[in-house]
Amino acid sequence: MTTSVVTGGAGFLGSHLSERLLAEGHRVVCVDNLVTGNLANIGHLLERDDFRFVEHDVSTPLYLEGEIANVLHFASPASPIDYLELPIQTLKVGSLGTHNTLGLAKEKSARYLLASTSEVYGDPLVHPQPESYWGNVNPVGPRGVYDEAKRFAEAMVMAYHRYHGLDTRIVRIFNTYGPRMRPRDGRVVPAFIDQALHGEPLTVFGEGRQTRSFCFVEDLVDGIYRLLNSDEVEPVNIGNPKEMSVLEFAEKILELTGSSSPIVYQPLPVDDPQIRQPDITRATTLLGWKPRVPLDEGLRSTIAYFEGLIAAEGAVSERR
Repeated sequence: MTTSVVTGGAGFLGSHLSERLLAEGHRVVCVDNLVTGNLANIGHLLERDDFRFVEHDVSTPLYLEGEIANVLHFASPASPIDYLELPIQTLKVGSLGTHNTLGLAKEKSARYLLASTSEVYGDPLVHPQPESYWGNVNPVGPRGVYDEAKRFAEAMVMAYHRYHGLDTRIVRIFNTYGPRMRPRDGRVVPAFIDQALHGEPLTVFGEGRQTRSFCFVEDLVDGIYRLLNSDEVEPVNIGNPKEMSVLEFAEKILELTGSSSPIVYQPLPVDDPQIRQPDITRATTLLGWKPRVPLDEGLRSTIAYFEGLIAAEGAVSERR
C-alpha cells in the first residue's frame, strides 16, 4: 500500500486531501501541531487502520519509520488573521518546515508536493495570473510573512529538485472554500457566511470592488491529486477562473442564506490584493483539470456545514 504523509493534515485543505488519498487506496500519515488545525476535521478517520495522526511541528525535524511514497506539505497558517497573529511561526513553517519535509522526502526517496499559494503573485499587475508571472509582493508589509514564506518554499523545492534530483511538484492554490473552514479565520467565505447566519452585518473592505475567484474544495483536491500523479515539475495554478467582486459575493451569500443582514464597509487592509484570478491553461492542458462544482452548489454545502456548527454550539449552550 502506498504511504503518503500530509503535513497540516488536520486543517481545512489537509483533511479533505487526506480523505481523497484514502479513497485512492493510500495509507495516510497526518502530521499537524494543531495550532490552526483541528482534530474534529479528522475525527472520523482516527479509527481507520490506514490512517495515522502524528502531533508534531514540522518546523522541527521530522522522523517517520517505514517506506513513504509521497510527502505533501500543507502545514501553514493560511488566513490573514492567522499569519498576522503568528508571523514568526508562518515564516518558520514556510522555511524550516519546507526544509525538514524536503529532507524527509529525500531520505525516503519520496515524491514531494508543496502547497503554495496565489499569494506569491502579491497584488498582481498582470491579470489573470499565469505561472510565468513573478508577482508584485511587498516583502516588508504585514502580509509579507506569508507571501515570502511561500516564495522561499518554492525556491527551496526547486533547489532540491535541481541539486538533489528530488521528484517535486508545486501547486499554487487560489481562493478555496468548503466544509471545515473555521468560522472566524478572517477569510471572506467563512466571514460572510458566519455573519449572515448570525444576523450580523457583512463586513466588506473598501468599496468591495476587489475581485476574487472561488474554487470548491472537492475540485481543488482533484486538481492536486492529478498534479501529484503527473510528471509536471514547474508550478501549476489550481483555482476557479470565474472572477467576481467581493461585494457581489456578499450579495450572493445574503441570497443563499436568506439573511437580512446589512452590508457595512471598512477600510482596506494593508497590501490587500485588488484582483485575483488564475490562468488555468496549464492545469487544463497538462492535467486535464478544470473546476466542475457550480458556485451556488458549493456554497449551499458550505452554508449547511456552518449551520451545523451553529446548531451544535446552541445545543452545548442549552446544556449549560
